[in-house]
Formats: sequence, C-alpha cells, structure tokens
Amino acid sequence: MKKILLSAFLLIASSMTIKALEPQKATLNVAAAQQDEKVAEIQFDTLTCNLGKLPLGTTEAKCSFRFTNVGDAPLVIHQAIATCGCTVPSYTKDPIKPGESGVIDVTYNASRSSYPGHFKKQITVRSNAKENNVVRLTIEGDTVE
Repeated sequence: MKKILLSAFLLIASSMTIKALEPQKATLNVAAAQQDEKVAEIQFDTLTCNLGKLPLGTTEAKCSFRFTNVGDAPLVIHQAIATCGCTVPSYTKDPIKPGESGVIDVTYNASRSSYPGHFKKQITVRSNAKENNVVRLTIEGDTVE
C-alpha cells in the first residue's frame, strides 16, 4: 500500500512540475518571436523649438521638428495634437521607410494671444513606434508689445 501511495505521489508531483514549466516555454517562444519581429522606431533631432520674441499680433511663426525612422519597419504617424488652437501641427500621412526622415511642421498664431509674455505649447505625437510611441514636442517663446 505504501508503494502505491508513494508512486501516486511521485506521479502527481512530476506532472505538476511539468505543467509548471509549460508557461515558461511559451514565454520563451513569444520572446524569440518578438526578437524576429520588425519594429518602427522614431528619433527626433530635437524635442524643443524656441521661436524667440514675437510681436503681439504676429500672424504666424513656424518651426519644424525633423525625425528619422531608426527601426526596421515602416513608421506611421497616427496623429499630432497641439494643446490649444493657436498651435497647428502638420505631418505626412504616408509611412516613413526605415532609414528615411520626415518632418512635423508647427505653426504658432500669435495674433490669438491677447497678452504679452512667455508662452509654451506642447504637441503630442502618436505613432506605431515600439518604444516611444508617444512623444511630446514643445515650442516656446515670448510675445512682446
């Protein structure tokens, strides 16, 4: 009787050990598949742009943010959104191939500002990049009378 109980215990223990190792194998397979997966990566030359001093009522001031796809899959910019209506970003809707560059142009309309002083606006860029799929760009300057 002791031999049967011992055999049953060993059988159950070994089957539980084998079951416990199966998720680790699946995780390793997923990690290996991810290493083979091609991904897009976005890299900006700069994340800030200083527009300097702008006369109050200036119609437009422009700034460009250059970026490169340093990944090995096409990069797609899904959206670029500014924090207010006085800042308007524009960007290419076409995929950027690996190794190629693109530009996000930002137009700031200072005529909408009724107060002199320092301004700082952010543009949120969302893309299909693997690591940094959300990037915040900043424009700043001073409106003067």
